[in-house]
Amino acid sequence: MLKAERKPRRETFFRRIRGIYKPEARIGKFLSALLLSGIAYGLYKGVQDNYLAEIVHISEFQRGVVEFFRELPGLMVVLILAALYRFSENQVFKIGMAIMLAGLAGLLAGGSGKITVILFITVYSLGEHIVLPLRSAMSLERAKPGKGGASLGVISGINQIGHIAGFLIVVFLFFLLNRFNIHIGETGGFKIVFGLGTALSAAAVLVSAAMRESSAPVRRQPFYFARKFKTYYMLEMFYGARKQIFITFAPYVLILQYGASTSTISLLLAVTAAFGVLSAPLIGKFIDRVGYKTVMVGDTIVLVLVCVLYGFAHRIFPLHIAYIVVCVNYVLDSIISLASMASSMYVKDIAANQQEITMTVSTGVSVNHIMSILIALLGGWIWETLGIETLFTMSALLGLANSAYAATIKTKPKAG
Repeated sequence: MLKAERKPRRETFFRRIRGIYKPEARIGKFLSALLLSGIAYGLYKGVQDNYLAEIVHISEFQRGVVEFFRELPGLMVVLILAALYRFSENQVFKIGMAIMLAGLAGLLAGGSGKITVILFITVYSLGEHIVLPLRSAMSLERAKPGKGGASLGVISGINQIGHIAGFLIVVFLFFLLNRFNIHIGETGGFKIVFGLGTALSAAAVLVSAAMRESSAPVRRQPFYFARKFKTYYMLEMFYGARKQIFITFAPYVLILQYGASTSTISLLLAVTAAFGVLSAPLIGKFIDRVGYKTVMVGDTIVLVLVCVLYGFAHRIFPLHIAYIVVCVNYVLDSIISLASMASSMYVKDIAANQQEITMTVSTGVSVNHIMSILIALLGGWIWETLGIETLFTMSALLGLANSAYAATIKTKPKAG
């Protein structure tokens, strides 16, 4: 009787997912590949910062240098996609997945020297940045009319589910190693994680290889830079700068200033991902309801609060309270970062066709990385010389500039 009651619920859930996409979209393998690669990313990201700090011995400034090289593929992605312009979106997506696999395999098989680690982090990042714009563009192309925001919310939620699984595996593994005092060498736990990530990434490559072309394969022009998207490009520059500060330095603040362990960082990442799973579909629907401009302008209110507390918590509160405040801020920032989906909706609103969406989003990834790679180097120097207070104050100012510019967008009136 219980089984009979559960089955319709499962069918209703999957029917809701299918209801967002066109019947001919064949969305199953695409979402499965995203889930598997999301788990692999969760494993990789869950140990990355502690691996850099504890094993590779990367300093605050050197962390910015690592991020400079990690973000270079993002700056170059428009050129990389231009070189692959004869391939369809599906084919380039598969190539990106394979490159991510190569990066994780290199971290597993390679040593812990700084140059080796930076090299394979950069390789992984190359695949990640190839997949990133295609993931959004392919999702929008497969969505039914008026369901673009919901579609982006679904893929964001699936990614977050994968991330949660990866983070929790890291938490469980390092808990067992510490609880039972298991000695497998200084790098043993990290290598196990990289091995699991490599296996799951290989599975994602196999699943994506089985994907068929969508009903209307999209081929890209070698280069695309249209004047009508100038506001989008500028918004991507502001967003790239302020988000880079959090991506690069927020976990390092927790590790170096508050002594957070690998398990603690991974657990915190799992919590933020869990909030992402709950928030992403709601934010996607919220964008559909109130419009992308309102979301792009409004998220700065929370951002400024997060930046102020992140930079000054250790001066306002006792250390143990400041630690909790910083952890809460990390969660808040992960939620408001989901509002970046609004910029993809803005592109879709003014683009002429799917081809234009794909190339514009790809160009946008490169544009926001122009600022990202500069902030990565500059941020490390600011932290070491002026302190984290100045670093996060700068992030708040960039967020304000982003919202001020977003307020200039002219939106189309809704029909009816």
